[in-house]
Amino acid sequence: MSNDSQTQVSGSVERVTYYNEENGYSVIRLKPDSRGMLPFKYASDGLVTVVGNLPELQPGEWVKLTGKWSSHPRHGRQFQVELCEKSMPATVEGIKRYLGSGMIRGVGRVMAERIVNRFGAETLDVIDEQPERLQEVLGVGKQRIRGIVKAWAEQRAIRDVMVFLQAHGVSTGLAVKIYKRYGDQSLAVVQSTPYKLVNDVAGIGFITADKIARALGLAHDDPNRIEAGIAYTLNRMADEGHVYVPQAELEPQASEILGVTAEQVTAVIDQLTTNNFIQRDTLTYEISQPDASKTVEEEKAVYLTPFFYSEVGATKRIQQIISHPTSRLAGLRQAVNSNRLSVISEGMVLAEQQLEAIKTAVSHKVTVLTGGPGTGKTTTLRALLDLLDRHHHTYLLASPTGRAAKRLAEATGREAKTIHRLLEFNPGEGFGRDQNNPLDADMIIIDEASMLDLVLANTLLKAVGNDSHLLLVGDVDQLPSVGAGDVLRDLIASGKTAVIRLQTIFRQAADSLIIHNAHRINQGLMPETLPDGKDFFIFVKPEMAETAELLVDIVKNRVPDRFHLDPLDDIQVLAPMYNGLVGVTQLNEALQEALNPGNGRKPERRLGGRIFRVGDKVMQTVNNYDKNVYNGDIGRIVGLDILQQTITVSIDGNPVVYDFLEADELVHAFAISVHKSQGAEYPCVVIPMVMQHYMMLQRNLLYTAVTRAKKLAILVGTRRAIHIAVKNDKVTQRHTALDWRLQHQ
Repeated sequence: MSNDSQTQVSGSVERVTYYNEENGYSVIRLKPDSRGMLPFKYASDGLVTVVGNLPELQPGEWVKLTGKWSSHPRHGRQFQVELCEKSMPATVEGIKRYLGSGMIRGVGRVMAERIVNRFGAETLDVIDEQPERLQEVLGVGKQRIRGIVKAWAEQRAIRDVMVFLQAHGVSTGLAVKIYKRYGDQSLAVVQSTPYKLVNDVAGIGFITADKIARALGLAHDDPNRIEAGIAYTLNRMADEGHVYVPQAELEPQASEILGVTAEQVTAVIDQLTTNNFIQRDTLTYEISQPDASKTVEEEKAVYLTPFFYSEVGATKRIQQIISHPTSRLAGLRQAVNSNRLSVISEGMVLAEQQLEAIKTAVSHKVTVLTGGPGTGKTTTLRALLDLLDRHHHTYLLASPTGRAAKRLAEATGREAKTIHRLLEFNPGEGFGRDQNNPLDADMIIIDEASMLDLVLANTLLKAVGNDSHLLLVGDVDQLPSVGAGDVLRDLIASGKTAVIRLQTIFRQAADSLIIHNAHRINQGLMPETLPDGKDFFIFVKPEMAETAELLVDIVKNRVPDRFHLDPLDDIQVLAPMYNGLVGVTQLNEALQEALNPGNGRKPERRLGGRIFRVGDKVMQTVNNYDKNVYNGDIGRIVGLDILQQTITVSIDGNPVVYDFLEADELVHAFAISVHKSQGAEYPCVVIPMVMQHYMMLQRNLLYTAVTRAKKLAILVGTRRAIHIAVKNDKVTQRHTALDWRLQHQ
């Protein structure tokens, strides 16, 4: 039963029962500003249920809704929204609720009551036009007025952007991100250069910006639109790890996205090359034929300019370092090459392959040391450092992430830094170390080098002196870097750098089923379990819902009870994908409810479609140099100030304060993706393996996940899914040419 006639309802949001960040579908409880507008008996709590696609709303906000009343068989009377306008409350009571809801930074319920008691229905006009009059209220000084005025201006600007976006059918959940990036210029940027949003604002893709641009009247085949579509295609491929895109792939992809001809795309590619936005190069390959003859094939490669210069620059620096005639380790090189092995292995028993690795690192200017878990990479590294210490040589240790650097320091007993810190990065100023101010060390050692993307590798190589040695340590069989490039694999494939692959699993490591199974997975064999196994388990559940339920029970009860591990500090769920019942997103919701449920006493706030609550485990998703926190850092929410609109997260014991507008940098981390776990280790990892993750069931992904576990690894799901992952050894080939350049240039 429904009432087909459109009507309007206005009032304040009392509670957000549900919000979907992707499409804005919401269920809210609204306190209407007039009982007379309701066509049915008033509910006992004075609230009505509202459903529909809405901007993200907070309790206390005032809205004017257009839509229809309907009757749901299970949930009763509901107002189905077709249009939502954020507005200002008209009644004194409504203004009190609005100001006291935490929407305006620095104004809580008590202060809101005082302000409204003083100015009544004129309160919002006073804040808008005569804010200095707020001094008439007890406890409001000049500093607080400045804070209120600033917060009020923020809210108004965000509201203006929301209204504009909503008028063009765009999800208004993006308004806060846009305001955070552009401030008071937000509306002007959105209206004048909508494609600028694609590169500047996380979460806004070409399709969203294109929708705005087309609504503003931009022609279908406007060169600016085609430029933006090409840039979007190149950036999307870069997000997948590609350094360049073959022009033969780029043209049809961009053509399909834009709905224009390939010829129109080609014409604009030519123009973009002239403007230096992109670079083009021709890569030539010799292809062996069945009759032993060889043919030459050409590939036209299109690069975003920064990637082109990074690849060319990295190639040039590696060649310069390798070919430079002098070495800061010349004396030590002579000693190890004369087979005085006691010089190397004093006080430590090393295998022949480990000794060879140390000799190679000392004898060659650029060396890659790779190998799986338990093959002695860390022992080799410690022995090398001891050798350098004994002979009074200097060295520097670094890793791509803070977590990996911390592990490196613990493993070696020496100071280790992130690469950014090693290169003395300063926000707004760039890197302090480069070719004009190189790192002062005889050897520079980078651990977890499989995580090294091309741009960072080029930046690092600029800072390595021609007479220094560079040692890259990593497991090439793990997932490649999150950023574009496949540096470690390319260096090995080029044949131009020294490479040592450790393969012997040492006896102590061989006793670990985690290490045993990691190597089995890497060899394409199913992992094994033992009846009396202590560190590797497989739990089989045929249905996804059962898998999700069991996984939560394992994290909350089974592992803590049997192994005395803390469910938040010691256990990490690693999922192959974000979507689905056992994907990162829904597992985070289930684990938050199980491990840190709301109880009415813990402060919490819904931001970006997610509830952030004191006690939650969260992860930083971008590098924030101002806060000294980096992509992948994990911490716990220790404070949430509704009045000041801040979240405080403890990361490695350091409190980091986030404004509510910065909450999009945080995601829950009860469960994280396998890619985000790179460079980290956890006492226990729990890995869902289900057929619904078919697209991501790959050997290197499962191998990477299992090798994150120090004490305990648990797979939950189906043996079929595990089998598919183990057998799928097709590493996704990235379009990179670092190896080609090292061989041909």
